[in-house]
Amino acid sequence: MIDGDGRSRARAWRAMGCLPFRRALYERLAEGGVSAEDLSAQEAVPHWLQRPLSRRQAEQHLAWLIRLGLIRWEVDGQGLTDRVRLTPMGRQLLRQWPGEIPSAGPLARLRDALRRHWPL
Repeated sequence: MIDGDGRSRARAWRAMGCLPFRRALYERLAEGGVSAEDLSAQEAVPHWLQRPLSRRQAEQHLAWLIRLGLIRWEVDGQGLTDRVRLTPMGRQLLRQWPGEIPSAGPLARLRDALRRHWPL
């Protein structure tokens, strides 16, 4: 039987393969914050993204990663910022992949999309 923490990690693991983010983005999130505006910039595509994203799409993907516990809002001396960074669980999952994060298949993508709209 998988414990609650194990289910959370498995859900997050699957979601990472369903999103259009490259490993380089998660590595950047481990070093420091990134905003939705950064992700929607054209320069982000070859390095961090598999395809271009609008700011709204980037915000939706980041919100999903926050719900899953992979990233959190970055805090500076004045409070929350518009930037996010990797959580300890996100760092653990990233270490489990030696190379690029494999892209999920159609069924996994469908399951992930359905999970976004129903309670975890």
